[in-house]
Amino acid sequence: MKIVQTQFKPNTIQLGISACVVGQGVRFDGGHKRLGFADRELREYVSYVPVCPEVAIGLSVPRPTIRQVEADNQIRVVGSTDKSIDVTDDLHQYSEQQAKQLSGLSGFIVCAKSPSCGMERIKVYHPEGHTLRHDSVGVFTKALMEKHPLLPVEENGRLCDPVLRENFVTRVFAYHAWQQLVASGLTSDKLIKFHSRYKFLVMANHQTSYRTLGQLISDLSSNSLDDVADEYITGLMYALKQRAGRKGHTNALMHLQGYFKRSIGTNERQALADVIDKYRQGILPLMAPMTLIQHLLVKFPNEYLSQQVYIKPHPEKLALRQQL
Repeated sequence: MKIVQTQFKPNTIQLGISACVVGQGVRFDGGHKRLGFADRELREYVSYVPVCPEVAIGLSVPRPTIRQVEADNQIRVVGSTDKSIDVTDDLHQYSEQQAKQLSGLSGFIVCAKSPSCGMERIKVYHPEGHTLRHDSVGVFTKALMEKHPLLPVEENGRLCDPVLRENFVTRVFAYHAWQQLVASGLTSDKLIKFHSRYKFLVMANHQTSYRTLGQLISDLSSNSLDDVADEYITGLMYALKQRAGRKGHTNALMHLQGYFKRSIGTNERQALADVIDKYRQGILPLMAPMTLIQHLLVKFPNEYLSQQVYIKPHPEKLALRQQL
């Protein structure tokens, strides 16, 4: 079995990926499921760690297809047509071992519909061949998510949705920033500054988490720093997984607007308010108020706002907010 090991590299975002999604011809038919966004745009900012559980356990390319089959309340991974093929034990063993070795990753892109790599809605069949349900998870991905519950994981197909794509990349960059913080040596001061930078991003995504995390950070003396840090990153990743809508973004934008009241003139203040309202109504995309805010920050510098991750949570070149 081929086990891939990773260690965290502070200056490199390492992203796990199903090998077929990055263009490797490892599928049952010798083909691939190349995702253009991953293999072109995102590749410029990450280092990929390709994994194919089925090839890793010794299955050939090409090979007979496999599926999840339930019998006697147990799911086995067996051949779709050749019932003599049973890779359940090998796949579980590999998945458990591999998941333990991937602690250096900041995210993972898996292949949809795969009995080994699918993230959700995997078909489970009856031994006689008919479909029982569509609610399973690929064996490898299940082990990965159980071992690394905070790790951003997404399927290739879902990343074609602009909202899900932006949300996933935001979580990857946030999780990597947290890994960098921990690797540098966590202190109370560093944790407070980290939260300060992420306040508006959390505000846009999940108001309840915004309040909860603020309360957690406000009293670091009650618990050990490690315990607070664990609770904080769990809460942060939960908050960022919630997809921000126009209501959440509008709320965050209006709070940002408040910081300009004393520095900008009446015309500029009204122009910003108008753009934010047109975004709220769905007339303008999110990039419109964000671009204006960045322009105002150049003209009227504000150190606190300039450090807000919400203003630029990922590289602008990815253009992930143009369709939001």
